[in-house]
Amino acid sequence: MTMTELTMTYKDRLAALECVVLIPTYNNAGTISDVIADVKQYASDIIVVNDGSTDDTSAILKNINDIKVIEYPDNKGKGHALKLGIAKAYEMGYRYAITIDSDGQHYADDIPAFIDRIEQVPDSLLIGARNLTADNMPAKNTFANKFSNFWFKVETWQTLSDTQSGFRLYPLKKINGIRFITRRYEFEVEVIVRAAWNGVNVENVPIKVYYAPEDKRVSHFKPFRDFTRISILNTVLVLYALLVYYPWKFLRNLTFSNIKKFIYRNIVHSPDTNMKMAAAMGWGIFCGILPIWGYQMIFAGLSAHFLKLNKVVAIVFSNISIPIMIPFILYGSMITGAFVLNIENTFSLSSISFESIGMALWQYVVGSLVLAIIAGSAVFALSFLLLVLFKRKAHHE
Repeated sequence: MTMTELTMTYKDRLAALECVVLIPTYNNAGTISDVIADVKQYASDIIVVNDGSTDDTSAILKNINDIKVIEYPDNKGKGHALKLGIAKAYEMGYRYAITIDSDGQHYADDIPAFIDRIEQVPDSLLIGARNLTADNMPAKNTFANKFSNFWFKVETWQTLSDTQSGFRLYPLKKINGIRFITRRYEFEVEVIVRAAWNGVNVENVPIKVYYAPEDKRVSHFKPFRDFTRISILNTVLVLYALLVYYPWKFLRNLTFSNIKKFIYRNIVHSPDTNMKMAAAMGWGIFCGILPIWGYQMIFAGLSAHFLKLNKVVAIVFSNISIPIMIPFILYGSMITGAFVLNIENTFSLSSISFESIGMALWQYVVGSLVLAIIAGSAVFALSFLLLVLFKRKAHHE
């Protein structure tokens, strides 16, 4: 099979998949023509979003046939360009959109890798995975990617080797209903986290990457500004994940069948002794009641690791702080605090003051700590008793 026949085959497969190639660009007049020419070898349908370029990009695009161009006068950020292009592609009836950068760092001959994989895992979100150990990989890119990979794992409990590559395949229908809050570089972080939260399969596809010499490299990444934006976004996403996503996911999976599987896999067949298993349960309850809202699960997992307790069991039991239980935990903490401090539980919004707020906060903190100790100890004792009564024997690998 000749190269022409092979590329025509991929063009046909892209058409059958209802896939368009989307190219956002900003001041890449020196590379945009070559990028489009390379993409045309593999795709017939191309959308270019000119994000307010001030160089010759607009004039160059007017002289290229068989592409759809979207442009506007002011630069609004890569995220805005991507969202606009994705919305247009969905409006035009496409099912998928492959995004590729316009600076020439991506190789169009990697498009077949996306085609091959999406045919195996339809409606997934695919991200090109670069070789981060390559000699020409800028150090700041390697650090930024590791930083982003870590937070993606915290926010979704999924692992990716590259979360920052702009060479991607988006399932348009799956992400169309998501209302994104970002519009610049950090959009590419938000979109994969929000997609994962919405049940979209997110995975990597190996790709090549070219980084021009430092003196010829065109980059619109502003380290201080963009790292600040990404850090703020990750703070919001982590808080949402801990306060909403993980508790919701826990409740959604809380079926009799899943409870039975969890007990069978993590308790009955755990190599831990009855004492250590009961300790993990009690510790999870203790951590879940502590006044560290949003971080109970992280603290439970990390502390269980250092205490050599079953991390999975501790994290699961720390989910006592799910939204439906929060009012009961708060009320119990306030009542316990009033009892321990020997004061009346008389906090009222009608007589609010800095002094009353401070006293109520102190009452809650003391009460929650005491309640956490009592509840954790009770669960430890009860679970140990049950494990002994049912004669659960530790299984050692």
